Amino acid sequence: MDALSLTRRHFLRDTTTGLAGVALTHLLAGEVFAQRIQHHAPRARQVLQIACPGAASHIDLWDYKPALEKYHGTPLPGGENEVTFQGKNGNIMKSPWPFAPAGSSGKMLTTLLPHLSRHADDIAFIHSMTSRSNTHGPASVFMNTGFVREGFPSAGAWASYALGSLNENLPTYIAITDVRGEPPNGKANWSNGFLPAQHQATMLAAHQPLRNLDRPADIAEDEEAATRAFLRRLNDAHAERNPGETELRARMASYELAARMQMAAPEATDLKGESAEVHKLYGTDDANPLKAAYARNCLLARRLLERGVRYVTLYCASRASGIDGLLNWDAHRTLKTDYERHCPILDQPTAALLTDLKQRGLLKDTLVLWTTEFGRMPTHQEGSTGRDHNPDGFTLWMMGAGVKGGVSYGETDDFGRRAVRDIATVYDFYATVLHLLGIDHERLTYYHNGTNRRLTDVHGHVIRDVLA
Repeated sequence: MDALSLTRRHFLRDTTTGLAGVALTHLLAGEVFAQRIQHHAPRARQVLQIACPGAASHIDLWDYKPALEKYHGTPLPGGENEVTFQGKNGNIMKSPWPFAPAGSSGKMLTTLLPHLSRHADDIAFIHSMTSRSNTHGPASVFMNTGFVREGFPSAGAWASYALGSLNENLPTYIAITDVRGEPPNGKANWSNGFLPAQHQATMLAAHQPLRNLDRPADIAEDEEAATRAFLRRLNDAHAERNPGETELRARMASYELAARMQMAAPEATDLKGESAEVHKLYGTDDANPLKAAYARNCLLARRLLERGVRYVTLYCASRASGIDGLLNWDAHRTLKTDYERHCPILDQPTAALLTDLKQRGLLKDTLVLWTTEFGRMPTHQEGSTGRDHNPDGFTLWMMGAGVKGGVSYGETDDFGRRAVRDIATVYDFYATVLHLLGIDHERLTYYHNGTNRRLTDVHGHVIRDVLA
């Protein structure tokens, strides 16, 4: 029987019997999908990635280098004539802010991040990171996908593909964009690449709520349900006639998720139900509108994790601008001015998010990552008081489920110019993330264009020194 020959009686009969089957099938599929690929017992079930686009300076935030103070204003040994991304470099430049010991571990951190420094004993710092690009767009994509070219799946998409959803009414993977805009290369940072299209992230932000969720007032609830059931029959029949079209399946899944989100998403994104104390902790009403906007996104991230979103990427800053460090951490011209603008935006809200996750017991299951695409030079750019790009040594960190806190892995040289001990790569970083999620990074593959592709390409090892 084709769609045109359906009578009202047939339609109502099939809708009634079909909905029960659809519901059962969906629930059973959810049970299976939630544990589709897992190679060993996981330490973490969810991931929060805090991303700072623009290449936040490791030697001004996390990686204390006394030699910068000692040799301030003198040429960098061996680098007197070095030309980097934007040209010739000047002399060694010390950090404009003092460092101080933090926590019982005594970790030396910048005094520009007093709130985040209180979490030092829970953080595992990786000081010997390296990148394959010194250009923001490719390096940002590399940090998120393991490839400098666009078209490859992001880490969140791989997690979605491997582990599925913890909440059938909300997206598995969400990218929370900053009020200042998207990061360098935009949506390529949370793309599904060649994985089935349903594994790309859903974009969401406190300042950008999901649109068109409300049912029109002239359509009754049972009428909408019957229409959706009928549409599903047509979609399923069409999909059976066109096997292998993942875009089609993804579009169907997206529409079905949108229907379920009509109830779940407004509640999840409504920050008004949070107490005044919580809003004060995060700084959602701060006089600085950029800080307040980021604080609301931090609070939104906690609510999404609390409701079972598998992977949340939270951005603090946006793509590069013609004014260098105005919109992100790309401080080529005026490091001091730029970071005294950016650090207060990052500090209190992020620290509040970590505190809130810990107090609610969510860190037992949530792995927290802090990432940026590369580091900065220990010298100032010629003719400026800023720092140029440095992909040869920088810092990322982890905390939460399965992570040993209060430790530092790897080192850069005395000036922070290059990684020199336990050199780490993005592949190692994500091999460790997947390991904590219960996945062997060498066995998580997807066949594409004649080869089995991996998040870690053909590289990577687990950084076991940061595991609890």
